[in-house]
Amino acid sequence: MRRTTVSPLPQRGGLDPARLRLPEDGTWPTVRAYLVARLPRVDPARIDAMLAEQRFVGVDGPYAADSPYLPGGFVWFHRDLPDEVPVPFEVGIVHADDDIVVADKPHFLSTIPRGQHVAETALVRLRTSLGLPDLVPAHRLDRPTAGLVLFVVRRELRGKYQTMFRDRRVHKEYEAIAPHRPGLALPTVVRSRIVKERGVLTAQEVPGSPNAETRVELLAHRDGLARYRLLPSTGRTHQLRLHMCGLGAPIVGDPFYPVLEDRPLDDFTRPLQLLAKVLAFDDPVTGERRRFESRLRLAAWRS
Repeated sequence: MRRTTVSPLPQRGGLDPARLRLPEDGTWPTVRAYLVARLPRVDPARIDAMLAEQRFVGVDGPYAADSPYLPGGFVWFHRDLPDEVPVPFEVGIVHADDDIVVADKPHFLSTIPRGQHVAETALVRLRTSLGLPDLVPAHRLDRPTAGLVLFVVRRELRGKYQTMFRDRRVHKEYEAIAPHRPGLALPTVVRSRIVKERGVLTAQEVPGSPNAETRVELLAHRDGLARYRLLPSTGRTHQLRLHMCGLGAPIVGDPFYPVLEDRPLDDFTRPLQLLAKVLAFDDPVTGERRRFESRLRLAAWRS
């Protein structure tokens, strides 16, 4: 069994420290030289300041500016936080017990820290508000998508719940508001091959063997719009959004499909009308059948 190296730094504001492993074949003369090469977006002067403040730490304590490079060693540190636009919506709690927390993530809030979104994320908010420093997500939702996210209270249980999602043993239902297409025969099952390249915002449907499947059902329609139930069998990036767009019914408020829009981060006026509505599964710890339903509602249908 692989032994986990425990961080010598505590969390800060619900955030774990970053960890870097020093490559075994590294030839840098000092840890500072490695950090300058490894963190090209950080000004070397800032790295020097952080070293002086003893913010880069190894298993034996803080690194100095002249600390020799240690192949196979570790560096922990807390990143400088970006200036973030506060997301003016609360994270709801649908269920909480000793093992899991099921939260209602609002639109515009990331699930986990990433890129420009660090403190303004569901994970950090819940760790802080619930006093659960070891809380971790079992899966994720895109930042624009609202609805149910399953979090695990104890890290040692994370693998059991993540495996459910990996092995497709979780029943997931989504709700979407999109244009009504009277000529579209529903229900239907959409299958396609979806590819998402690193560094590219949008995903693409390309020729080839399908790796994504969604069942689309019509729930109701009025005034040119419709409520759809979406039942994904797979979990490719932007799968539901691409499949609805491919049917000629792009989801209301989608800034990516069919046209990529440049929206400022403080624009909360047009939420993507996509909701993770239901999660159901056999609990891998207790064995009981669990079913949770979001308490959120999509504004385009209410209005």
